[in-house]
Amino acid sequence: MFRLAQETEKDWHEVENLFNLAFAPGREALSSYRLREGVPPVAALCRVARERELNILAAAIRFWPVRIGAARDAALLLGPVAVHPTCQGEGLGAYLIEDSLDKAAELGWTRVVLIGDAPYYGRFGFRKVAGLEFPPPTNPDRLLARALDAGAFKGVAGMVMSDRY
Repeated sequence: MFRLAQETEKDWHEVENLFNLAFAPGREALSSYRLREGVPPVAALCRVARERELNILAAAIRFWPVRIGAARDAALLLGPVAVHPTCQGEGLGAYLIEDSLDKAAELGWTRVVLIGDAPYYGRFGFRKVAGLEFPPPTNPDRLLARALDAGAFKGVAGMVMSDRY
């Protein structure tokens, strides 16, 4: 079994190694990483899953604050999320996503965006939302969003941008 915990500074190198293992080389060149530069993640939502007995890192998820459009509406950027190859297929990624989205709602966040596969993230309530844009080069069909509060995307449109400006 696994236990979930908030990611700590001590976890950082292990989590980065997991992300490097799970994603192709050059992952940090993606446009989503430009939005993360110089901005700390939302620590309360960055979670790790560890195997209970051996304390081995099995999965991790991070969230980042972003803004949308000229109104600079607040949102979260989900990702990356990764599960170690030896633990895939056990529902651990889904557990991390669901747990962290519940926590985000508890903390008062109302919107989440991500770049990902609609068939996978659709089961967590993520959909394309008209009027949202993401910095290139990003396939617009992969920009998905979920309202954590009914109507959270009403009147929200424009480019997803870094929270640092």
